[in-house]
Parts: sequence; structure tokens; C-alpha cells
Amino acid sequence: MSARKVKPPLCARAVPVRDTPSVYPEPFAAKMAGREKRRLGDYFGLTNFGVNLTRLAPGAMSALRHSHEKQDELIYVLEGRPTLNTNAGKRQLEPGDCAGFPAGCGDAANLVNETGEDVWYLEVGDRTPGDNVDYPDDDLVAKMVDGQWRFFHKDGRPY
Repeated sequence: MSARKVKPPLCARAVPVRDTPSVYPEPFAAKMAGREKRRLGDYFGLTNFGVNLTRLAPGAMSALRHSHEKQDELIYVLEGRPTLNTNAGKRQLEPGDCAGFPAGCGDAANLVNETGEDVWYLEVGDRTPGDNVDYPDDDLVAKMVDGQWRFFHKDGRPY
């Protein structure tokens, strides 16, 4: 087993914001305006799961509403009051609230900041290879191929 370097603790907000605001193709990438992700898991060299500290400005959304086939996801609200949109409808969350979405549950979800204050939350997900993501409200599906997301129309044409 090779030794890997461990980074010292730091303030999570000091981790640089992800260079690319979104990996979605257009026109979907533009919908992510006002979202900033700090990839804490990547910063610390974690490979089994990812952790992002995410800020949503007023009016911003976390992602397109989606569900994962193979990856678990969990969100934990630190500040602000985002609206959680799921198959069951809308629910406003507050600091300390969390929600989890097991792989394959089919419950498509996202967060939207419908308030005038910033929202800060943690998102945690595993990195199971070969994941597929369904976006029920959009003409979009995603497949994890060789460690990268590839996007397709629902009829199979690539973006």
C-alpha cells in the first residue's frame, strides 16, 4: 500500500470553487447560473465518495431534477432555506435538515433557492462506476463512461 499525502484541515469555504460551473451541455449548463461548488472530496483526494460544499444564490438551483441508478446521494442544509423538489412535490428545508436518495429509488430531486438569501449545503455521493442518471423534466440522460459524464437526448443521440 502506497502512502498518500494527507492535506491539513482548513475552512471548507477556502477550497476553490470548481472551475467549470456545470458539466451539463447547453442549454442546460446556463440554468446552473448562481451555483458554486467546492469539491471538498476531490481537494482531500477522496476516491470512494464525493463531498461538495455548494452555495446557491437567490434564484439558483442545485441541478436539474434527477435520479441516479447506481449512486447514493445525501444533502445536508447548513444555511438558508432551499426548496426540495421531488416526485412527491415541494418542501422547504431549513438549516439542519437533510435528505437522502438511495441508488435506484427513482425519486428525482433537486434544490432551488426561492429566497433572497444564499443557501449553503453539503452534498455527498458515492462514486460507483457505470452510473446512469435520469432527468424526467428534460430531454437529457447522463451515463458515467470511463470516469466522465456523457450526455444524451432521451432518444440516444449525443449532445
